[in-house]
Amino acid sequence: MQITIRQAAGYFGVSEDQVRRWIANRALPVHRANERLHLNAIEVWEWAVERGIPVSRSLLDEARRSPDAVPPLLSLLSAGGVHRDVEGNDKGSVFAAIVERLPLPQEVDREHLLAILEAREAMGSTGVGQGIAIPHVRNPILLHVDQPFVALFLLRHPIDFDSIDAQPVHAIFFVVSSSIPVHLRILAELGFALRDPVLRDLLRSQADTESILSRIGGLATATTAQYRTHPS
Repeated sequence: MQITIRQAAGYFGVSEDQVRRWIANRALPVHRANERLHLNAIEVWEWAVERGIPVSRSLLDEARRSPDAVPPLLSLLSAGGVHRDVEGNDKGSVFAAIVERLPLPQEVDREHLLAILEAREAMGSTGVGQGIAIPHVRNPILLHVDQPFVALFLLRHPIDFDSIDAQPVHAIFFVVSSSIPVHLRILAELGFALRDPVLRDLLRSQADTESILSRIGGLATATTAQYRTHPS
């Protein structure tokens, strides 16, 4: 789905000049065709989530209308699990611990996955702020899995992640999907949930798994009810 700079400004609720400044100064991806600039909706959403910039729910709704069926975030996290006391004192050692714990099929080459993950991270930090990181946000690593999932890793010790707000990271969400549309929809749901300050506090305090999952389930229920009552 391609959008114009004017449409992007509408999704963000800012001026077209602000969008152009983001393109020039903050690497908002843009493409040129027939002497005109356009943006890719997938890249716009991922760029916004990566930097913690609010986007209109209408773009989320577009993702929800994707033909690829994706379970709710609560189900995705239940499948991927909440992993605690993840060891590591830098990105490399933490990524190694994460790849080792991921519930992946036996045939997946974990060493190759780790190498890709580290290479992608070298292109730019995936720390999205507030002590949270979502590895390979902009460039999804697609794996041959029967069902997508999201795994949450709570670090034993917060580490420097070169995040946009310079805060050390204590929680990492790892998205596993088999296609870009599925990745987009999962990322949309996750990005929306992480705007919630209560959820962020639960992650920061490393609350029990039941409390974290309960909050995520409640957010999904509240969002659905609000959308049905006030569609936009």
